[in-house]
Amino acid sequence: MSGLLTEIDHVAIAVHDLAATVAWYEDVLGARVVHREVVDSDGVEEALIEVADSFVQLLTPTRDDSPVATFLARRGEGLHHVGYRVDDCALALAAVVAAGGRVIDTVPRPGSRGTTVAFIHPKTVAGTLIELVEEPSPAR
Repeated sequence: MSGLLTEIDHVAIAVHDLAATVAWYEDVLGARVVHREVVDSDGVEEALIEVADSFVQLLTPTRDDSPVATFLARRGEGLHHVGYRVDDCALALAAVVAAGGRVIDTVPRPGSRGTTVAFIHPKTVAGTLIELVEEPSPAR
């Protein structure tokens, strides 16, 4: 049996000033933002910088009660979570639960870019918040 993780989708970094951080990535590293989106349900604005087949996801809160706002208030800017691509988010989430893992999302939900996502609690493994990311099915 092959593993449930197919590749790294993104590394998410929480920032106070999205515009300034994007400008740094563009000016210093020559990076290119390929997607921007406000995710109202999570209270964040994101900018995705493409790196090969993955992304650096820069996140900033759009409201004071968002998880990213809480993270920034407690820990300051920095690595927020790692997103792993999976073929079936529900299956991967069920595997975590079956293994006794704590989850934040009990069922997969819509994410940015038309993805389906679910978060695994950082207390499950090595203090790392993990996002399972299922890409949208191609149009037929």
